[in-house]
Amino acid sequence: MRKVKDVPKARGRGPETPDVSERSVQEQLDFALTWLKRHSSKAKLEGMARYAIPSDHAYGVAMKDIKALGTLLGRHQPLALALWATGVYEARMLASFVGDPERLTAAQMELWCRDFDNWAICDAMCFNLFDRTPHAWTKVAQWSSRRNEFEKRTAFALLWSLSLHDKSTGDEPFMQGLLLIEREAGDGRNFVKKATNMALRAIGKRNGALNAAAVVVARRLAESEDATARWVGKDALRQLTSPAVRARLKA
Repeated sequence: MRKVKDVPKARGRGPETPDVSERSVQEQLDFALTWLKRHSSKAKLEGMARYAIPSDHAYGVAMKDIKALGTLLGRHQPLALALWATGVYEARMLASFVGDPERLTAAQMELWCRDFDNWAICDAMCFNLFDRTPHAWTKVAQWSSRRNEFEKRTAFALLWSLSLHDKSTGDEPFMQGLLLIEREAGDGRNFVKKATNMALRAIGKRNGALNAAAVVVARRLAESEDATARWVGKDALRQLTSPAVRARLKA
């Protein structure tokens, strides 16, 4: 990697740097990788295994620092592509903050999704970038039947994220999402079942009508003969029928 020139040492842990918006993509990439390395720690790298995150292509940087760098750099789709191409875990996480949802194509989303190899990068992309694109709902349906564990998780992590962040969409797409959840709730793979559960819970917290529909689905799953589906249903049902959720929806 080329040495980055004219980049001052960071003061403490803050992102004090000169304006990088006018630099070339290569210069910004070099700057970003250098910044990430400066904010890395051996302890953070070694701790990634506790969260089932591969660390063989990682520096060991806290998410708050990656987010701070993303804020500094701003949305820049060519830079996001360059960051992803490095294969470095933190660079790919940074791409979720730097990618431009208006310029991110459905084809590029597909290529990135196929590269997902852990739950953290999957969720970061969904919550920071994918759910803001015009292709989000189409991808939920497409990815929901994938065989690969993390591609399939992406469908339900994206549905979960849309349930929290998409304030303008009506109830119907979420009703369709409930059908996908019920169809796939028997997938016993850890990262898939957790995502279907979180999506079910999130949809049921949007409003009263969706809560009622989600509770019906959760009850059917809770009575399923399949152990995984039962867990998804029972766990969601406890929260969706809780006094706290009911009070918030009523208010």
